[in-house]
Formats: sequence, structure tokens, C-alpha cells
Amino acid sequence: MSRRPSDKLKMPHIFRPLKRASNWPIWADVITRLGVAFLLIAIVVLVHWVDRAGLKDSHDGHISFLDVVYFTMISVTTTGFGDIAPVSDRSRLIEAVIVTPIRIMVLFIFVGTAYNFVLKRTWEKWRMARIQAKLTDHYVVLGYGTSGAEAVRELIARGTDPACIVVIDQSGPRIQAAEAAGCNVLQGDASNDDTLIDVQIAKAHTVLVSAGRDDSSILIVLTVRHLAPNVPISVVIRAQDNELLARQAGATNVINPVSFTGLLLAGSAQGEHVADYMADLAAIGGKVQLRERPVRSEEIGGSLDRLASGGRGLRIYRGGKPYGFWEDEASKLQAGDMIVEVVNCETCEAG
Repeated sequence: MSRRPSDKLKMPHIFRPLKRASNWPIWADVITRLGVAFLLIAIVVLVHWVDRAGLKDSHDGHISFLDVVYFTMISVTTTGFGDIAPVSDRSRLIEAVIVTPIRIMVLFIFVGTAYNFVLKRTWEKWRMARIQAKLTDHYVVLGYGTSGAEAVRELIARGTDPACIVVIDQSGPRIQAAEAAGCNVLQGDASNDDTLIDVQIAKAHTVLVSAGRDDSSILIVLTVRHLAPNVPISVVIRAQDNELLARQAGATNVINPVSFTGLLLAGSAQGEHVADYMADLAAIGGKVQLRERPVRSEEIGGSLDRLASGGRGLRIYRGGKPYGFWEDEASKLQAGDMIVEVVNCETCEAG
């Protein structure tokens, strides 16, 4: 028996307000906070001046405007020397109902301002400086667009600690999204030397570049290669003509999503399951995974089709040259070989 939509349990609607980063500079925010605080103090001064007859000065018995300002400041700051005090019932009611809430608000404004702009910023600056000083063997993602964000999600899914990932992007919302994922973030220009030096680019494990434009990506690759001659660089290039330029700029791996899509389409034309299997290989969520690793000591001298990991060896890289599993070079593994294998995802962590 089918159920009508009206029969379904209706969940209460939860209002979720939009969020947008403020464009106000820090100095404007500080001035606004202080302005509100002093406006509240001015209101208290006015209230005390109007009700000055209910105040008593134990020094000379006369309440001047300066006495009102003095009493307001020691009252708001909860100093309370006692030389001036409210004596009438109306004055005490005003202190309890009007002045006390304002006093609390003013204290919150001053304490909040001091925390946000002094303590919090100093603490965050010190904490991030320690993190930056200790950065090593980390992943640096330059550009957090569609490709960069997907790469970060895949790295985390493969077991990479988000604390070992550094994201650089010029967009505030993208930086916030990367920070929400648990990554270290730095908002800035990834083609700038100082920005890359700040994230210890020379000590990185791998650099992933996805700037959204080929010219920007190639410029970033050039900058990274200049600062980190030995760090592997993978870059996303969308125009086939620019792939050679990216390699000449120093990219270790050049990934063309358009060409890869073409490969998937062509593979699907040759068989309905080819494209599905290729996608399975590329993603951590599949049953199998492609993995590159150095040859193990116990595998040296053995064949590529008899790996200790239990994976299926596909290719080796020896002296920078690739050899397939059918070639003679793959029949006897040597020290220094890099192996590309297909493994069951259940055994990925074990390897």
C-alpha cells in the first residue's frame, strides 16, 4: 500500500541564517565597539546627572558634573570607592535597573574586544607560528576550487591526517571551507615566493596545483620548482597544448581532466564496464585502488607478478623509465624500483 505525501512525518523547519565574511577592516571594528561602549557610558552619565539629587558626596556635599562623570566611571568599572553613593530610593532603583545592565554590557564589550584583538590574535599567531615551524613531509594544495577540494577529500579518505595538509587560496570562502575540513590554511597568492616559504614548501611531501587557469597553474609550478627543486609536483592542466609547458616548468605529473574524460568515454565505447573500473581504480571508495610504492627488500630479485603485498603488479619504474609486467625487466625486481600495483582496498592500509 503506497503512502501519500501527507502521511509522512513532517519534520520542523530549522532556520539556518546565511553567513558572509565582514568587509570591515579591523580598525573599523575596534572603533565601532569602543564607540558603542562610550555611548553606553554617556547614557549613564546623563542618567546620573538628571538624578544627581539622589547622590551624596561625602567630601564636600556638592555634586558637580565632574563628580557625575567620576561616579559613572568608578560605577561602570565596579571600582566603587564609596566617596559618592546613591542615597535615595529612586537613585538605588536606577542603579539596579538601568546602570547595572549597562555596566555588564560595557564590560562585555571591553573584555570581548581585548580577547578578539589582543589575546586571541596573539595566541593564534603564536600557535600558527609553531605549526609552520614544524611543517615537514606535508601535502600542499595550491588552489581549493573543485579539483583542489576533491583532492583534499580523497587524501583524507585515504587516511591522510588533515593536519598534514596545507591549503593556499586567495578566496576567503574557499579558505573557510578548507579550514572546516581540518586543514591548515593560508589565504594568499600561491605564486608568491614569501607565501610558499611560509608553508615550508621545500619540506613538503607533495605539492598539488589546481589554480583554475593554465597560465596561473604553470606560473605556480615554476615558483614551486624554484623554491623546492626535489618536491614532486602534480598540476591540473585543461588545455592539451599547455601540458608540455607544465612539464617544462617542472611539474612531475600533469593531469588533464578533459583528456581523462575522453579516455573514460572511449573506454566505455569499447565495453560498458571499462569506464566503471577506471573510476573504481581512481577513487578510495571503490573495491580496488592503484598505488605506487618502492620495492620492498624481500621482493628484490623476484617477479612483478609475485609481490609481497598481494597486489597485482602492473608496471615498474627503473631509472625513470616505465616497464610493463610483460617486459623482461619486470621479471626481476631491483633495488630502487618503483612499483605501480592494484590492491584490494581492504589491504591498502596494511601495505
